[in-house]
Amino acid sequence: MGFYVNVTREDGVDKIYSDAPIIGHEVLARSGGGGMVVAWRVNRILRPMSWVIEEDADVEFVDTSSFEGAEIYRNTLIFLLVMACRKELSKEVTVRYSMSNCYYCEIPGEVASDKLVSRIKAEMGRIVASALPIQMAVIPRDKAVKIFSLQGNEDKAKLIRFTGADPVALYQCDGVYGFFGVPLAASTDMLEVFDLNLFAPGFLLRFPSISEASCLPPLQVVPKLMDVFREYSSWLDVLGLSTMHSLHERVARGKSLELILISEAFHGEALARVANRIIARKTVRLLCLAGPSSSGKTTTSKRLAIQLQVCGKNPVALALDDYYVDRDKTPRDESGNFDFEAIEALDIDLINEHISALLSGEEVEIPKFDFVTGTRKRGRKMRLSLDDILIIEGIHGLNDRLTHDIAPENKYKVFISPLTGVNLDSHNRIGTTDTRLIRRMVRDHRTRGHTPEHTIMMWPSVIKGSHKHIFPYEEEADMLFNSSLVYEISVLKGYAEPLLRAIDEDSPAYGEASRLLSMLGFAPVIPSENVPNLSILREFIGGGCFED
Repeated sequence: MGFYVNVTREDGVDKIYSDAPIIGHEVLARSGGGGMVVAWRVNRILRPMSWVIEEDADVEFVDTSSFEGAEIYRNTLIFLLVMACRKELSKEVTVRYSMSNCYYCEIPGEVASDKLVSRIKAEMGRIVASALPIQMAVIPRDKAVKIFSLQGNEDKAKLIRFTGADPVALYQCDGVYGFFGVPLAASTDMLEVFDLNLFAPGFLLRFPSISEASCLPPLQVVPKLMDVFREYSSWLDVLGLSTMHSLHERVARGKSLELILISEAFHGEALARVANRIIARKTVRLLCLAGPSSSGKTTTSKRLAIQLQVCGKNPVALALDDYYVDRDKTPRDESGNFDFEAIEALDIDLINEHISALLSGEEVEIPKFDFVTGTRKRGRKMRLSLDDILIIEGIHGLNDRLTHDIAPENKYKVFISPLTGVNLDSHNRIGTTDTRLIRRMVRDHRTRGHTPEHTIMMWPSVIKGSHKHIFPYEEEADMLFNSSLVYEISVLKGYAEPLLRAIDEDSPAYGEASRLLSMLGFAPVIPSENVPNLSILREFIGGGCFED
């Protein structure tokens, strides 16, 4: 008895009949599809192209122009790198952290050289040219543990033991096994676009951007960002917390409270360092804070204000959200929707006028924006003394268009984001965007009544806005603040899992919810009662001392 596969395309739905089990490649060929397809959604769930369908199903192909497809490409590229290092060097590689369209990687115990990088790159090219199949294998947990122990991937073996997943979905290519949280591309010849660049003591694995899947964007290395990564990675290494299995071990030994206190102390020390640098630069009158959605800007700005008070300064905050233009003047995006993340959504001239006046000691009337009516109203009056520091915080805080009348020596810029944290294992990261998505999902459900579906479905537009309006100004910051907490995923897990599990299978957000649940499944649970009320995490889970 046959069945139908309903293929959703931009121009409609194709109905494909089959009287035998069928895989993704066959469906793609029969539907006339093309492009860099790396996976497909089968009944909303992301699956490899080798996934077999035996009954009626709704499917949608995923290519590298989508967020999911780009993630699959990157993870498959990591698997390619792992295979090349094992075959050419007989060594393992560690993916330490990500930057703009590249990963920083190291060969443990070895300083990379141009010759070493060239050898790895050549072997990767050979594997790509060989068009080797990458196959999914669902195997028992004990066998998966044994495979990774024999491969020398003890971090993966320990993680699988702790999580208790059984069976386990692995990927195999030319005798090498990998373990990833998303499907991988079906063949190595799909990975033609990549490059390696020496960045001692390691190297950079470069990959395409979402907007241009067929080429590599220019390499942009932000020295301040690399310094933050190295500092945090060194700190994690000292604590023995570089991968998730080590976090499991710490929790199992009853060290959760100690871990929380150490993490919060690290944040406190970093914030004190920012305040001291501001004070040391005696000409600073304006503190500009910026960061992407759910980076912890609000708590960071208030904790920084406290640190400045400890140093003898009086900080005063100015909310940029009150300077939105009236709704009928708000710019629209290419789809015709209001673009609240565009800088033109703010009254740039009025912001500059008020900041200049305040820093000159003049009194101004600060507007109050009514988000219900979409209009500005009269607000409170404000005046600063000549020794006060004005703080502005928002997604455009580092854009000089908001402060072009203020001399550079009078400004100090801080970029805030959960830049890096504990990886799942040596090859699988918990991405910054995933951390922020989970933070926002928990917060918006608690404070705004938004469903997890709503947060998931609007997240791609948030990411696009961040890359357009926020990250380009990251390198202009005087200092970067990493708002990650080592333990936060373990606390957020208790809040996020029930929300994600409530998403119905028919929801368009179901596939992404399944991916996030899979990732959270690798984290231990840490109760929230010991999280301090001044923690950045309280901005999202509630109970913070800075809440209105």
